[in-house]
Amino acid sequence: MAGFSVLSGNDVQALLDGSEKDVIEQVRAAYLTHHSGDTVNPDSYFLRFPEKPDARIIALPAYLGGEAGVAGIKWISSFPANVAKGEPRASAVLVLNDYDTGRPLALMEAAGISAARTAASAALAATALSAAAPATVGVVGGGVIARTLCQYLHAAAVPLDRVHCHDLDPASAKALTDHLRGRYDSDARASTLEAALDCDLVLFATTAPTPYVPAEHRFRPGQLVLNISLRDLAPETLLPADNVFDDVEHCMKANTSPHLAEQLTGGRDFVTGTLAGVLLGEVARHPDRPTVFSPFGLGVLDLAVGHWLYRRALEEGRLTELPGFFGETRRW
Repeated sequence: MAGFSVLSGNDVQALLDGSEKDVIEQVRAAYLTHHSGDTVNPDSYFLRFPEKPDARIIALPAYLGGEAGVAGIKWISSFPANVAKGEPRASAVLVLNDYDTGRPLALMEAAGISAARTAASAALAATALSAAAPATVGVVGGGVIARTLCQYLHAAAVPLDRVHCHDLDPASAKALTDHLRGRYDSDARASTLEAALDCDLVLFATTAPTPYVPAEHRFRPGQLVLNISLRDLAPETLLPADNVFDDVEHCMKANTSPHLAEQLTGGRDFVTGTLAGVLLGEVARHPDRPTVFSPFGLGVLDLAVGHWLYRRALEEGRLTELPGFFGETRRW
């Protein structure tokens, strides 16, 4: 009987560092596997707290077929109040289960995995959906996800020469701009929301619970908007755009901007297709429109990156085994 192992956050980060292109490829393959129907990706379950309306813990169970053949669940918390204490907003674990027996294989620290798969998805979308390399990049939100998004965009050869960073917290905007200047020699600067929204490539990485980009705002033709945090845009801003999703059904929930657009219009005529469909050449887009990519965040992506890390950790001897973790190993 297979044993049970733990992979620490330090080891996860060590395996992820310098492997951005590999992670992007794992995410690409997972999207295509999901598109082919060889996955099970139920709705995420949100655990909310009456006295902490901005906090939540989310369960993302999934099965990823193809070469991985693995099941599992990510359990990720988002407590925005942590930021004021200088602590990370999000923390997470990922459990991998053997598909043949159903038994858990490993427990992995997963905040880094979650950030990496989110950033890899954004980088993949940036390269697949951009007609040309952006001259300017606008980043709205100055936290860990924004930093990781820029890391993966750089790995995907998306220029970060001129970056406008906006955050309601000036210290966060400064931290991100200082990071971009030091690591990528970028001409990054703290900017207004309007300046960030006017860039060729716009990234939303906030914790906003409801839209604040006004209904009358219109992105220009050719702009690419990575709607990572999903709730920044008034639904009216989506209607004149090509709207590309990771999974349409998943995005039409929980009052995301696309969900609000569906409620506003009473239908899904604004939906253009999925990123996998774009990668396969199945989605027709309009050059006279902006493009908005809205990824709800699929559990199969966490499994893809987590299983790849598990295999590498096994090869490199990084797993901490827990002998005797299972109390009964035989039926009789």
